[in-house]
Amino acid sequence: MNNSQDMESIQPALNRLEALADLMDARFQIPGLPFRFGLDAIIGLIPVLGDTVNLSVSGYIVAEAVRLGARKRDLVRMLVNIFLDWLIGLVPIIGDIFDVTWKGNLRNIAILKKAIIRNSNQLNISERRRFD
Repeated sequence: MNNSQDMESIQPALNRLEALADLMDARFQIPGLPFRFGLDAIIGLIPVLGDTVNLSVSGYIVAEAVRLGARKRDLVRMLVNIFLDWLIGLVPIIGDIFDVTWKGNLRNIAILKKAIIRNSNQLNISERRRFD
């Protein structure tokens, strides 16, 4: 996060990205089942095309992380998450189960939040707690 960026500009972007990650990874739950899933798992049921579409949405989250100034190390971790999600998602049935459990977009949001906290010298303690 660049020194010129303040919380007022970062927070709306982070909120938008969190909402997108939730939609993709955890928006829905079937009553009686202990797990949540998102559009990633549903769209991923379409062979090859579904996982490729999901890859583009995940790529948008990484692109926004770049815009917010995430470090290269964090970006590499995020790219590994989406690559694994895409690659394993291509495998019939196993990939579909993996899509429900991996939640790569939510993992990437967690990486981005930690990067924001770590890299922002402007945050005071109370502002840092908003990201926990």
